[in-house]
Amino acid sequence: MAFDAPYLERLQRGDAGTERHFAAYFGELIRLKLRSRLSSKEAAEDVMQETFVRVLALVREKDGIKQPERFGALVNSVCNHVLLEHYRSHRAKDFSLDEEPDQAFVDERVSVSGQFEVDETERVVRKILDDLPERDRRLLQAVLLEERDKDDVCAELGLSRDYLRVLVHRAKQSFKAWYVKRLGDPRSQEDDV
Repeated sequence: MAFDAPYLERLQRGDAGTERHFAAYFGELIRLKLRSRLSSKEAAEDVMQETFVRVLALVREKDGIKQPERFGALVNSVCNHVLLEHYRSHRAKDFSLDEEPDQAFVDERVSVSGQFEVDETERVVRKILDDLPERDRRLLQAVLLEERDKDDVCAELGLSRDYLRVLVHRAKQSFKAWYVKRLGDPRSQEDDV
């Protein structure tokens, strides 16, 4: 499905199939983005759900979305704002310099084993990115990791927005296949240690 005016109209009307596509497509991207930025799956799920609520509210406003072709960038921007709000709200709850004993300065949210798991996942992700074809690696880094403007990426690579979307989708599928393969075979992780 293309993110165009008819797609947004179906989303605005509450078309169940379009809503499922929206949630599945952007859910995968947001989970990938939040995996390394939040310490728990629950927090990532909360940020993702709040992002969806806000985006759907924008889509269903009287004037709706003026530039359907920029819908992906809008979702990413809303997600960034929700993530910043999440960080701020948790820092405010976690931190009071005057009232807390010295033990409050010890960050217990990420255990040593949890940090090891995050580090290991990051190592696997970097290894998989290194193993991908150069074009796939460049696309994923530019669009997902560096969150560069897609118009800039298109101009740099000489691509149309529609073709960029196709190439990014293929690159994500390639990454996902490698990721599942590596996590599914413990021997492949031991070889790299």
